[in-house]
Amino acid sequence: QVQLVESGGGLVQAGGSLRLSCAASRSIFSINRPGWYRQAPGKQRELVAGFTSGGSTNYADSVKGRFTISRDNAKNTVYLQMNSLKPEDTAVYYCNVFLFAREYWGQGTQVTVSS
Repeated sequence: QVQLVESGGGLVQAGGSLRLSCAASRSIFSINRPGWYRQAPGKQRELVAGFTSGGSTNYADSVKGRFTISRDNAKNTVYLQMNSLKPEDTAVYYCNVFLFAREYWGQGTQVTVSS
């Protein structure tokens, strides 16, 4: 099993930046496809950014060029750097990983972008 704890959300003005962190309770060497999802009110949860099994990254079209996912294996942490934030980025952001073919989610962190 693995526990995931997100942090770094908050209220920011449009054009601002935030960095989200997802701390895992075990080494992320054994974790597959860490990624970030988000869910806005009344909308389905969607993939924002993630690592593939091969280690490359993919992004939703709406965040390409603005968001960057990274990982620090020594700290067992996955990050999401979000720049040039827009009001439409407002959502609860969730960390997601696979461990031994089982999927795990964090509790989510709220990001609110004011116009």
